[in-house]
Amino acid sequence: VIKAGFAGDPTPKINFPNYVGRPKHVRVMAGGLEGDTFIGPKAEEYRGLLHIAHPMEHGIVEDWNDMEKIWSYIYSKHQLRSASEEHPVLLTEAPLNPRKNREKAAEIFFETFNVPALYISMQAVLSLYASGRTTGVVLDSGDGVTHAVPIYEGFAMPHSILRNDVAGRDVTRYLKLLLRKEGYSFKTTAEFEIVKSIKERACFLTTTTQKEEINQADKSKFTLPDGTSIDLGSSRHLAPEVLFNPELIGDECEGMHEILSGSIRRSDMDVRR
Repeated sequence: VIKAGFAGDPTPKINFPNYVGRPKHVRVMAGGLEGDTFIGPKAEEYRGLLHIAHPMEHGIVEDWNDMEKIWSYIYSKHQLRSASEEHPVLLTEAPLNPRKNREKAAEIFFETFNVPALYISMQAVLSLYASGRTTGVVLDSGDGVTHAVPIYEGFAMPHSILRNDVAGRDVTRYLKLLLRKEGYSFKTTAEFEIVKSIKERACFLTTTTQKEEINQADKSKFTLPDGTSIDLGSSRHLAPEVLFNPELIGDECEGMHEILSGSIRRSDMDVRR
């Protein structure tokens, strides 16, 4: 998700999925939907006609051309309506972001957008600041990557940072698999976004003692964009389990709870509280 706004505002001014859509079909009429790429609300609205591409994988930018298009769209008259030359920029990055990626982002903002100043900060540090603290452990799980970041007096400790590449998108993929086993097929990139919506609105976590009760409970109904209703059973609470048990999707990395405890154990004894 892309979030952007102005310093001093209580919340981000804009918030939209971080992807770019391109038409899957050949244009046959003039005066119809215009443009070769769609970003933000337009990409969401017409996703059924588009092939969806994500410029970031596991928290790292892989397609700089698409990422630049998204940043340009943020400054446009459709969003912030702001001249990039007039405002310094605070840009967030994932922990352990490669140095070359940071340099590439700086190159684009200075040479393409001509910003007067740029500061790149780790997401976890800013999250801790937002809670009114300067010391703590931040568990940051986004769309493509999960991090556990120990921070002491505003400084992240690189030797204690742990990550795994199992995050929100993997939950969505696993939910898609579970739904297929229940007889519901979602094939296209646009339909993948529908599964993501199901995840965000219907999925939840349970304790071991609750699972048997939930499995015996009535199914929950979910209405798709076309008005069709589907019944959601155990997939609602099984899908998020991949965050704690990545073996469900064939990944050998540690679960979210394990990287959190491991990160704390790696921290120096004299900074623990």
